[in-house]
Amino acid sequence: MSLNNYGVLKGRPISRRLGSGPSPHYQLHIVDDIGTNYRIAVNVKSQLAPSELMYYIESHFVHPLTETVSPLPAGFTALERRPESGALDLIRGNLLQPERMTPLPHDAPGPDNDLNEKLDQLVQRAMADEEAVVYAFGERWGPEERKADKYFGFLPGNGIHDIHMNQGNVGRFVQDDGVWQDGGLLFEFPRQRQWTAVFLKFQSQSWHTDDATGHTLRAPDDEQPVSPDPVVPQPTDDLPDGLVRIVAALVNSKQSPESEWVTLLNPSDRTITLAGWQLADKQKARMPLQGTLEAGAVKRVEVQAPMVLSNKGGMITLLNADGLKVHGVSYTKAQASHPGWTIVF
Repeated sequence: MSLNNYGVLKGRPISRRLGSGPSPHYQLHIVDDIGTNYRIAVNVKSQLAPSELMYYIESHFVHPLTETVSPLPAGFTALERRPESGALDLIRGNLLQPERMTPLPHDAPGPDNDLNEKLDQLVQRAMADEEAVVYAFGERWGPEERKADKYFGFLPGNGIHDIHMNQGNVGRFVQDDGVWQDGGLLFEFPRQRQWTAVFLKFQSQSWHTDDATGHTLRAPDDEQPVSPDPVVPQPTDDLPDGLVRIVAALVNSKQSPESEWVTLLNPSDRTITLAGWQLADKQKARMPLQGTLEAGAVKRVEVQAPMVLSNKGGMITLLNADGLKVHGVSYTKAQASHPGWTIVF
């Protein structure tokens, strides 16, 4: 079924409330350029066990997505469910590596140790910076005529929710599954030329989903557990995340015709057979791989049609023989602007 009215809400933050109660949401009040009021409702606790959300904050977020959403007007913009529109997909958009997400309670004694406080630090900074802008991705509600917002009192009630991953669900939430409709928060700080990203996921959600429906491909119990050290996971062949990694790429060659390549690293303790594996570009054009990759070894793979690495920014995704995502990276137009230079991920 997927979400009904997916898009991104852009505006200036002016007030907030920490999440509390039986179904706590961090509430953020923002306004657009003409003074329209909106509320962003961010889940900070899951209704399903385990209740702690998985979170990841990238303080200096570099991704071609920012070049797409920055020109959007203030207010709500509906987004088509495809990569070029600015829509989010935590899996297919290569926005983060799954092992970098960690669970966190919504409230806990002491400073800077719960999800409310992590969000509030960013929001307080944005509220203190008159040029800062918030981008909230999710499902819109309203405007609700003759109904004031229940937290901030503005009329009509109006806002956005589902600011979290919206695929790989279980139980009654499966009806919300879809691709290129994930939620998230971006904070733009123009003075510092800095973007910060916040991504959230329920522990019950799967990292491996169908490319058409967003439904779970593998049971959550079969997935890789979250490592306290995100750099040193210990994968197996049945747990593909990070088994082989994309560590570098030449996307803007000096040669004519261009000769581009991707460098793969096998950090595991066993030889990996690459037969049936594929590399994919931003448009999901796939190139087959072959050969083997020994434990601890690197392999430089020449990019061939139909796969294309655009100089205007793009993504590179590695899929195993079962079609499951093993690793993915992204790069911006600025990173690709130096011919002959290799981008290191």
